[in-house]
Amino acid sequence: MAQYQSQHASSSSSSLAPLHHGGRLRQASIQWDIPIHQWVDLSTGIAPFSYPFSPPPSNCWERLPEEDDELQTVAQKYYELREDQSLLPVAGSQAAIQALPRLRTPCLVAVQVPSYAEHLRAWHRESHQVRTFSPESLDDVATNADVVVVINPNNPTGHRHSSDKLLAVAHKLNRRGGWLVIDEAFADVDPTGSLISNVGANCPSLIVLRSLGKFFGLAGARVGFVIGPASLLTILGDQLGPWSIAHPCRHVAVQALTDQPWQFNQRRRLVQASQRLAAILASFGLKGNTTSSLFHYIPRNDAARLHHALARQGILTRLFDSPPALRIGLPGDEEQWQRLSFALDHIDHHP
Repeated sequence: MAQYQSQHASSSSSSLAPLHHGGRLRQASIQWDIPIHQWVDLSTGIAPFSYPFSPPPSNCWERLPEEDDELQTVAQKYYELREDQSLLPVAGSQAAIQALPRLRTPCLVAVQVPSYAEHLRAWHRESHQVRTFSPESLDDVATNADVVVVINPNNPTGHRHSSDKLLAVAHKLNRRGGWLVIDEAFADVDPTGSLISNVGANCPSLIVLRSLGKFFGLAGARVGFVIGPASLLTILGDQLGPWSIAHPCRHVAVQALTDQPWQFNQRRRLVQASQRLAAILASFGLKGNTTSSLFHYIPRNDAARLHHALARQGILTRLFDSPPALRIGLPGDEEQWQRLSFALDHIDHHP
């Protein structure tokens, strides 16, 4: 079993430049001189169909949250955890991403790229020796690294590792007290590839992160979960402190996690929307290579040109530089679908 440390590691990387993410409409509004309300934001990969929660009762605003409410039990049922498995609610998976590197003394960490850049930044900030790897090199890096970080399905590419391959890596890391951290923020649409069922005493290296933000369209609630060894979650919870999730957000999360009919319809709606987006993009020669139903990833050498051409028409996409690519999320209503089609029809698609 790995030895965890509860003190914040010293860092020489505290001056790292801030990272940029999707959804920065205020900046786009200024840059392109288009009012915020006139934008179609397809830059985030967050479901455009948010869970229609009932407003929290007034006492949610008047009282501190209580950690022995329904949230823990409801989340354990939603993720189909066994009695011997442990789960920790956190203020979005981002909170765990930032805190986990503090729980190990400096070691060798391998982070898959391209991927959600906060993982790389968080481990680097805490003075770990960080290396990056491409998906096909997963087996190789697991031979030497103490911690391996994978997003599955990946953000932004949508790439999926097979469960068998990930489990093989986890068992390699088990033998030397390492960790396999799997960020499953985009796994709810098709959870069949999740490794949550493998977390536990027989696989103490495995740590899985989940989020309410993407599938449920509740990114603003900042609710996520960590499934991992009980001893680790105890220390992680101590690091994050009490009341990490606001009381109203806990109330909303309980509603969303228990509404199985809505979840079923949401999966069907997202798959249909993703298929429609794929067809529209392909009709303009923009074929992606993603397996995610929440966004499409389009690697192109002229990605910046396309991003700018769409932005001039009030369509915000997510631009990546290395490798050059666009990530395009799902429109939320028929007007947005028509806006996207019109914009695509009025740009040059040839590199």
